[in-house]
Amino acid sequence: MTAIITTSAHIIANRQAKWEDYLHRVENPNSELECVFFHLGVMWIEDMGNEGINHSRFNKLLTMILYSWFMKQGDVKFDLLGGCVLEKPPYQGAAPDEVLYIGGDSPQSPAGGSRRVNLNQWRVPDLVVEISDTTLSTDLDRKKQLYLALEIPEYWVVNVRGKQVIAFRLINGEYEECLESIALSGLPIQLLEETIDRMDHNNGNAALWFAAQIQNLPIKSPK
Repeated sequence: MTAIITTSAHIIANRQAKWEDYLHRVENPNSELECVFFHLGVMWIEDMGNEGINHSRFNKLLTMILYSWFMKQGDVKFDLLGGCVLEKPPYQGAAPDEVLYIGGDSPQSPAGGSRRVNLNQWRVPDLVVEISDTTLSTDLDRKKQLYLALEIPEYWVVNVRGKQVIAFRLINGEYEECLESIALSGLPIQLLEETIDRMDHNNGNAALWFAAQIQNLPIKSPK
């Protein structure tokens, strides 16, 4: 694997807070570019700015990868929610880059209801992904602990600058790095990294290469 390159997000607020403080900020952001997180009585806010070229390119590559994967799987329900806020009141709040539900029962937004996903009412997603262009150190530290507390069964950190995918699965209440996806059963993490490594200023051809490679992989039922 490629060496990890540590970098920091632009955190514009990081303080002790109550759940009510978190709700006020997430419902009344200073801008649409804020991502608000809450865990262990601490609220932090990342000012993401306009999505950078690299972040956008990797994010769309992930979408194409997942589409290709489920095309091969056949009749499997999946729901990819980008930029969707996950909450477990009154303890945790998160804004991951990608949220994947497999097999149905994904959250629905009732008319007039909250646009955020309440994990006291809906099941946890099968996979959460952070695209780390300027947020790697945070994604591997406090966000990892946040998603562990939410009991997300699989968590990926896509290291844009290092062309690396660091995948964790939940085992006995702890995250352990894994070499093969559980959510996308049978998908080697190394294949994701090889796909990223082939992305030279465009993501379309890398996605096509990935789609060709998985044709030789045995189909496994999602877990």
